[in-house]
Amino acid sequence: MSNGIGTRESGVSAARDYVTNGTFKAELARRVAVPSESPREDSGPDHRRYLTQEIAPDLEAMGFTTRILENPAAERLPVLFAERIEDAALPTILTYGHGDVLWGMGGDWKEGRDPFRLDEADGRLFGRGTVDNKGQHTINIAALRCVLEAKGKLGFNVKVMIEMGEESGSPGLVEIAAAHRDLFAADVLIASDGPRTAPGTPTMFLGARGGMGFHLIADERPGAYHSGNWGGLLVNPGIRLAHALATITDAKGRLAIREWTPGEIPENVRKALSTISLEPDASDPETDPEWGEPGLVGPDQVFGWSSFEILAYTCGRPEAPVNAVPGNARATCQLRYVVGVETDRILPALREHLDAHGFQDIAIEPMKRGFFTATRTDPDNEWVRLVAASIEQTTGKVPAILPNLGGSLPNEIFVETLGMPTVWVPHSHRACGQHAPDEHMLLSVAEEAAMMMAGIFHDIGERTA
Repeated sequence: MSNGIGTRESGVSAARDYVTNGTFKAELARRVAVPSESPREDSGPDHRRYLTQEIAPDLEAMGFTTRILENPAAERLPVLFAERIEDAALPTILTYGHGDVLWGMGGDWKEGRDPFRLDEADGRLFGRGTVDNKGQHTINIAALRCVLEAKGKLGFNVKVMIEMGEESGSPGLVEIAAAHRDLFAADVLIASDGPRTAPGTPTMFLGARGGMGFHLIADERPGAYHSGNWGGLLVNPGIRLAHALATITDAKGRLAIREWTPGEIPENVRKALSTISLEPDASDPETDPEWGEPGLVGPDQVFGWSSFEILAYTCGRPEAPVNAVPGNARATCQLRYVVGVETDRILPALREHLDAHGFQDIAIEPMKRGFFTATRTDPDNEWVRLVAASIEQTTGKVPAILPNLGGSLPNEIFVETLGMPTVWVPHSHRACGQHAPDEHMLLSVAEEAAMMMAGIFHDIGERTA
């Protein structure tokens, strides 16, 4: 590989060295050490420290101007905006990341690891935020730096958004984006979050499934009554709610509320999914090929269809059961849905379904936060083709292109509020342990990811030259 100044190879080589020489590990260690747990109510100082002491100085050293945007919904969850404008006539790229994490879960990690202290073992970097999302946006910022140092310029404009509330449902982010549309205006979002389809498979996804959470409640009466005296006379809310839930899917998880499905998978989406292989990891749970919509294979179920989940179910006092008919039962539920499902019809369709099945007494209570709209960039978009070709040139591998992520992201803010196509290039893997103890990034993926991103940024600059 040539290391000529200003060449594609020099930038890609510098990005590889950034990971292999330990610089990435050192930068990530500092960032993991900031306990930026967004669900923690007193986390505000940690969030500001992450943005102003970790991210802003790196960007300013690259010629970016930076500012903090206050969050109208939650003061403790600010947003960093940065921009580097080379020429107003050039295309502008927006990139995104989130510096907040979920609970560290200290004490639950193997080998006695501290979630906020980076630890390397067996080709893995362990620590909360290593993949979700500190490690991913750290790689992308470094790749920009490598290309800039190699070429002396990027050949395009860059804007950066780093939020601190994604793990809490991104409260206030849509209001910030709407209030600053001109500030965030760009031709495309290129960012990183989520997992690859397999550790060794470069992956792109073009949107995200939507997520809507709600509670179903059977509230029959105040208090509980002795089951010996009242059993057989009083409606049991646990039984009532269980039967209501059983009408939503069949015994194999097929959705009975057809408005919750797209009806069919578009042909270009199905074609893209036909090339995807979900390679299992040794730690993955065993899947059931008969679960979900009949006739759909794994990638179609996860990326092309909707799924209903019961996340929690309580009736009475599970921690201390007593001989009494309880007064109420509650199920916390979630629908993951794709483009083609009307968001505004999800809960009305559920109400109509329950009423039609005789469950007028079951109440629906929407969750207060955690809603994401389903989004998807057309797989034939020119930015999709550019990024895919660049990845193949760097790695020699044809990337897996997912029409959308199986999970949820605030992608609708970029697509709907800011009006741009979105291309995500994830640097994680499915068995990474995000949201759980032992979260980790594979060093092999980090190395390939840094090279890929440097190649993408170089190629965007050359395209506009």
